Amino acid sequence: MFIGHYGPAFAAKIAARAVPLWVFFVAVQWVDVLWAILVLAGVEKLRIVPGFTEGSALDLYYMPITHSLPGAILLSLLFGAIVALFVAERRAAVLGIVAAASFSHWLLDLLVHVPDLALYDDTAKVGFGLWRDLSLSLPLELALLIGGAWLYARAVPSASSRGVIAFWAFVAFMIAVQLYTSFGPAPAPDTDAFAQTALVAYSVLAFLAFVVERLRR
Repeated sequence: MFIGHYGPAFAAKIAARAVPLWVFFVAVQWVDVLWAILVLAGVEKLRIVPGFTEGSALDLYYMPITHSLPGAILLSLLFGAIVALFVAERRAAVLGIVAAASFSHWLLDLLVHVPDLALYDDTAKVGFGLWRDLSLSLPLELALLIGGAWLYARAVPSASSRGVIAFWAFVAFMIAVQLYTSFGPAPAPDTDAFAQTALVAYSVLAFLAFVVERLRR
């Protein structure tokens, strides 16, 4: 799952308005950010296998730190605690909301991944495998993103028409990125290059979320 993760980011912003939207964009991809770093460090591993599933060419065969259930819980709490340090009020609530947004990553991955999410260490792997059928996984991605964006737009209205246009253009851009990753060419087999591209993508989307939120004020 890629852009579907950002639906919970939009929804979580409604519950913790003191936290910038771009922080929630980082939160929902936090475990993947660390995953990409650990792939580059040679700690966690993957193979890029064109046609591995309809929805993804990634054989994510070793992710015991970032994508195990205990690892995802601890990393989510860690990110929530870091963010809570920088707010002045409702720190416990902010910690919980940010951590929940971060942990939503693992829960949504559980829906689409084949069994590669370990319940402990690198054992007892689970995954419902919706990536096997793109006609199921792609609509789910789009529904999560659009649903979260719609909730956010209603609950946090823009102060100007410019902000409205910028926001929905941003959402349309994210949908276009997802369609390209779903129907475009398979990624090259260089796993380091893929991890680097993922980090750039997460950074760019977080930056654009920062810009769009400022335009909406």
